[in-house]
Amino acid sequence: MSKTFSVSGQHYLFDVQTFAHTVLAAGGDEYSYALRDRTTQGVIDDVARGVSELGILLKTSASDAALDEAFKAAGVRYTELVQSAPRVALPSSHPMSNAKSLTLDDLADWPYVYFDQGKDAPAEFAEEAVCDPACAKKIATTDRASLSELCVALNGYTVTSGILVGIADGPALTTVPLETDVTIRLGYITKDDAELSALGESFLSRLKKNLERYVASL
Repeated sequence: MSKTFSVSGQHYLFDVQTFAHTVLAAGGDEYSYALRDRTTQGVIDDVARGVSELGILLKTSASDAALDEAFKAAGVRYTELVQSAPRVALPSSHPMSNAKSLTLDDLADWPYVYFDQGKDAPAEFAEEAVCDPACAKKIATTDRASLSELCVALNGYTVTSGILVGIADGPALTTVPLETDVTIRLGYITKDDAELSALGESFLSRLKKNLERYVASL
């Protein structure tokens, strides 16, 4: 019988790596798997409709209430895995790339690149660690590779999850701690009262180990 397993997540590389390791460990001659990069609402919808068994996403101390309300309305349950400290991702050649830490005010003159959540999405649904920062130059994209390329080409920046494994698509980007009182909470959602498959359990076990290994200290 063909194995099936699917995960939806915001645009992270750590869940891509974990998914690949889970597939390799499971082996098998026949399977049908899926890994979907989605907006925050897309992750919630996939899990609520049973399209994906798990949804990997970020909450912050500023977005807790709005996301908890959305989870309840969709009939999904959130489980926290780790907490992390936000970091700024910017080109290695950027004038501020060697700073010990940065504030959003320090970056006010540079383009802010972020993932588009859709026209009607609340600010709290942002995938970045800060919700709608006040800045004059903003560029929205829907693709992880495009975000990285735009940061490099335009000397832009984004605010990351603080998980340093695979934080940049290659050596062109680096990260610097962000001075903020925001705490990131990384975790997953499942349908209420859902039982995880063996592959789901394996994926989460590997994901938790990866996150704990590479998480940026608070």
